[in-house]
Amino acid sequence: MTPGEFIADDIHKLKPSQVPTVSLATASFPCNDLSLAGARHGLAGAQSSAFWGFIDILKAMKRQRRQPPLVLLENVTGFLTSHDGYDFENALLALNDLGYAVDALIVDAARFVPQSRQRLFVVGRMNREPYAIRETPQFYESEVRPPLLPASSCYIPTSHGAFVISLPLPKCAKRIEDIIEDLPLNHQMWWSRQRCEYMLNQMSPKHRAQADVMIQAEKVTYGTVFRRVRNGKSMAELRTDGIAGCLRTPRGGSGRQILLAAGKGRFSVRLLTPRECARLMGADDFVLKVPLNQALFGFGDAVCVPVIEWVARNYLNPLWSEEYAEEKPAKLAEASVTYRRSGRR
Repeated sequence: MTPGEFIADDIHKLKPSQVPTVSLATASFPCNDLSLAGARHGLAGAQSSAFWGFIDILKAMKRQRRQPPLVLLENVTGFLTSHDGYDFENALLALNDLGYAVDALIVDAARFVPQSRQRLFVVGRMNREPYAIRETPQFYESEVRPPLLPASSCYIPTSHGAFVISLPLPKCAKRIEDIIEDLPLNHQMWWSRQRCEYMLNQMSPKHRAQADVMIQAEKVTYGTVFRRVRNGKSMAELRTDGIAGCLRTPRGGSGRQILLAAGKGRFSVRLLTPRECARLMGADDFVLKVPLNQALFGFGDAVCVPVIEWVARNYLNPLWSEEYAEEKPAKLAEASVTYRRSGRR
């Protein structure tokens, strides 16, 4: 594998020799078996078991004496509670066994863009003194480390321990109206009147009342809608706080986020456009040349760009500079490798 090369395959088929020497190894493995919306098969599931393929690669690189000094995992917060927390604990123990001290944090993309998207990040740092804990592991509660983390065995008392870094969070000033494309009312994205009325009739009395307030307002405002099955019935749930719901990967027509524009006695409904989804992911300059559902799937399965930039700028880069910059291993390649991880089939 050469720097920048992309392999779309099962990670369990990837040979360690195909992976170049790097300073940071990242894994954003499938969340299908960890998400609260999924079947919760955990790290033994067909998709999320890709994590163990990633660990196998790290083990092989360790045997070859070119183990990455830093590791970054990203996944849904459901990872914390999968199998009563045992999946998360086993993942951290696997990193500990490889010599990594760990830290975990939860970051909501709403801090950067108008989208509610909480994600869990785990940072592994290779201990230079592998059998000595510098400080007694303790939990530092903050905005990125809520009480849920220690309850999920974030800091496991192993020989490699854990570490923490203080992280200041920004506050996003944008709202949903700031990312909306100005589409003419005769654009094909807008729904028919019949379809719009049908969606309103799917709302609970509470959400329908909120929609009616929007419709009768003196100016046009925006809300987002997801369809969910409640008690065996499809319901349309409206959000009006200026923040979009978490973008999802649509399958079979479900999971696509709906936009409601209402005011001055009128209302219009359509799906979010690919460009609007790109803006909600902090990727407005992303080139879009794929069909609607493929674009929505891609953004629903992605990480929010400014969140990753923030983690790199405020965490990974300072950590590298402090711990490893002076070493500059001779074999360390200036490479960034992207691998599309899929689970066992």
